[in-house]
Amino acid sequence: MTERIVIEAEPREVTGKQVNQLRRSGWIPGVVYGQKTPVSVQLEQKALRRALRNVGTTHLADLKLGNQTKTVLVREIQQHVTRGDIIHVDFMEVDMATTIRTEAELVTVGEAVPEAEGLGVATLMLRSVEIECLPDNLVSEIAIDLSAIKTPDDMIQVGDIPAPKGVTILTDPDMIVARFEYAAAEEEGELISADAADAVEVISKGKREEEDF
Repeated sequence: MTERIVIEAEPREVTGKQVNQLRRSGWIPGVVYGQKTPVSVQLEQKALRRALRNVGTTHLADLKLGNQTKTVLVREIQQHVTRGDIIHVDFMEVDMATTIRTEAELVTVGEAVPEAEGLGVATLMLRSVEIECLPDNLVSEIAIDLSAIKTPDDMIQVGDIPAPKGVTILTDPDMIVARFEYAAAEEEGELISADAADAVEVISKGKREEEDF
C-alpha cells in the first residue's frame, strides 16, 4: 500500500468572524466530518498547500490531530474568488471497512485507428465517472484506451470501461465516453460560413446601390 501523505492539524476554538484573524495569522480553518460529531480544526497555510498539491480530492491522507490520526479524504476546498487563497477545507473521515463513493477522472491512452489514418480525431465526451469502493482500493483516475475505436462508427461507453480491482463504476453504462469525429465536418462548416459571409456582402452591396439611386 502506498504511504499516505500526513496533514498536521490542531483543534480550533475560533469561529465566526474571528476566523479572518486566524487566516491573517497564517492558519486555515477546516472541519472534519465523519463517523462522529464534526471536529473544527486549523491548519498551517504553507504546509496545507504543499499537502493538497499531492493529495488533491481523490487520495487518502492521514490527518494528525494531537495524539489521534484520522484517515481522511479532502471533500471541499474553498478559495477566495479573486485572490485564489484557500479560506476553508472540509475533510471526510473514512472507515476503512466501509465503501465510499467519489469521482475518478478519465484519462486517455492509445490512439483511435481512424485518427492514426488521418481521418479526424477521437474526442473524450466524459471527464469523470462516479465510483464506489473500499478506501484501500480508491483510484484517482481510470485509463480509457482509444485504440478500441477501430472504425469511425465505433464509440466507447461507460459499460466498456474495465473497472480497476475492487472498484464499481456507478455512472450510467450507456453514457458515451469517447467517439470519433471526422475532420472534414469542421472544414465543411468553414465553407458554409464563408458562403454565408459572401451572401451577406452581396446583399449589402445591393442596398448601397439602391441608396445611390
